Amino acid sequence: MKVYTVKVEDGKPGKDGRPSVGPVYRNVVAKNGFPPPEPGMYTSWDVFRVAAEKYPSNTMLGWREFVDGKPGHYLWKTYKEVYEELLQVGSALLQLGAKPGSRIGIYGANCPQWIIAMEACNGYSLTCVPLYDTLGSGAIDYIIEHAEIDIVFVQDKKMKEILFSDCKSAQRLKAIISFTSTSKEQVDAASQIGFKLYTWNDFRQMGKDYPSNPYPPQPLDICTIMYTSGTSGNPKGVILTHESHAMLVRGVDIYMDLFDDKMTVDDVYLSFLPLAHILDRILEEYFFHKGASVGYYHGDINALRDDIAELKPTLLVGVPRVFERIHEGVLTAVAELRPLRRMIFNLLYRHKLSWMKSGYSHKTASPFADLLAFRKVKARLGGRIRLIISGGAPLSTEIEEFLRVTSCAYFTQGYGLTETCGLSSVGFPDEISLIGTVGVASTYTELRLEEVPEMGYDPLGVPSRGEICVRGKTLFSGYYKNPELTKEVMIDGWFHTGDVGEMSADGVLKIIDRKKNIFKLSQGEYVASEYLEKVYGFAPIVEDIWVYGDSYRSMLVAVVTPHQDNTKKWAELNGYKGSFAELCTLEELKKYILQELKAVAEKNKLRGFESIKGIVVDPLPFDIERDLVTPTMKKKRVQMLKQYQTEIEKLYETLEKGRERGRGDKTKNVAL
Repeated sequence: MKVYTVKVEDGKPGKDGRPSVGPVYRNVVAKNGFPPPEPGMYTSWDVFRVAAEKYPSNTMLGWREFVDGKPGHYLWKTYKEVYEELLQVGSALLQLGAKPGSRIGIYGANCPQWIIAMEACNGYSLTCVPLYDTLGSGAIDYIIEHAEIDIVFVQDKKMKEILFSDCKSAQRLKAIISFTSTSKEQVDAASQIGFKLYTWNDFRQMGKDYPSNPYPPQPLDICTIMYTSGTSGNPKGVILTHESHAMLVRGVDIYMDLFDDKMTVDDVYLSFLPLAHILDRILEEYFFHKGASVGYYHGDINALRDDIAELKPTLLVGVPRVFERIHEGVLTAVAELRPLRRMIFNLLYRHKLSWMKSGYSHKTASPFADLLAFRKVKARLGGRIRLIISGGAPLSTEIEEFLRVTSCAYFTQGYGLTETCGLSSVGFPDEISLIGTVGVASTYTELRLEEVPEMGYDPLGVPSRGEICVRGKTLFSGYYKNPELTKEVMIDGWFHTGDVGEMSADGVLKIIDRKKNIFKLSQGEYVASEYLEKVYGFAPIVEDIWVYGDSYRSMLVAVVTPHQDNTKKWAELNGYKGSFAELCTLEELKKYILQELKAVAEKNKLRGFESIKGIVVDPLPFDIERDLVTPTMKKKRVQMLKQYQTEIEKLYETLEKGRERGRGDKTKNVAL
């Protein structure tokens, strides 16, 4: 493998009660220090402004026109058109009383209006605050109040969440601007609450009538406050400056210069990951910097393949669940082949993989295999894909290898958080030896591991393992109105991610655990297991519960110890007899417990991905004798997994088979 990292500091054992720390690694392009910023590109506004001046006639934002209720061809706005429209929107915001630093909310699915509103915030030194309702019940209400938002851009489908719900913070709003049009019912509802409701075109007209020149931000001004889920309770607002955005975009540019296949003005990105999350926003900003095109999905994630076929993107970025569906779809198609053709496919797969492992690129490993077999996989992805990126959660090595071989495109994984502006480490598109890792430090970051003694992770051991810490130019400035939490995670300039990694001697990072028992499911959503255990523990049938999930699956399962007396009462009412242990083997009891857990989830307004899809029932308590809990009765999660792993794997197999049966023939139409 080529050298892509440098060690800039050796590891150190702990002193004065401080934990041990591992070596500090930096990307090879920053071996002599972080590269200087690109002249004239110091803010997020500069990223777009320079591109608009440089590529005025290039297509920038695309969306699908609906004809008779069905999505048709893509329509496009050029860089010049977007620039002119954002001037109108920005001017209208000033007319409503917005001033530099005012927080402006944006609530809705990805579309050109989302970006135009965002760029208007950038150009007039306003702070963009994305609103994202899957953060939990009441999150929109909380964010509007916490961020002190006065004006919100809202997609028409989301209007009811503010106008016709118990959103108390709506009363502080001065205005709502619809992405499209408004109805009389909506206008009346807004009037009753006490603010004005504008259509998109009416708002633009206000900007035309009262034009104002942009008010460019400074590098250290707040660009966005992006709210992310906490372990429990309210979301936390991550403060990102204009400088962090500009440096991240610059860093991606420098990184891409390492490779022969570079992004150009002809590239096209399909945007379907939420713009309210940092990953999609940063990717779009990078494409704007290159003068390239961004096309938005039409709103139905299950019909994403139709958008791909229409747009024919060159870059596809998704969370693991997206690539799991691609993998499932291809395997389904292969399974339907005649035995001889299926055998040829598998032989060509092994043939190409062997050449890639020996150092050949995906383009040169076996053009014959690509022509004969894998071009059909490429066609599923629109036929023009050159680069695929997986992020948000770890992708299984099986699926990563499969896509590296069959997609006829470069493939890589990355790692980052909102607090790191979306990118801390990144892999190399054609380095198959990095399968299962998230690569090395990105251009403007440094990485090191810190000891986690309570979990047995030692950065000075072999292998080097510990909490991942990040330092650099793209870090957040703190949590909005929460200095205590900021101090907790920012220590001596290092951001403590809470993720546990394993670092190779040459600085290649692998994610292996989560320090605070928070993990991501394969669709990229965070799950706080301790919080869910507390909530589900309210069910009378539950004595104790251990919630389990991992980043390679999209569903949660649990091990439940039933409440003995309540179980016996249930048995008597339903005509079942036997000892407590015998009752715990009944499928009917499992179904009843799942019903009770579902009722608790609905009562506590848990999100869909926080629901328990299957359970293992154990009549024995989680006890010290089996080494499942500490003397203070805290669950030893590593030991719990060892104890129940076989049963959990069987449970997942059953659930996944059930999902496939339920999907039936629909899989062929929905799967990517």
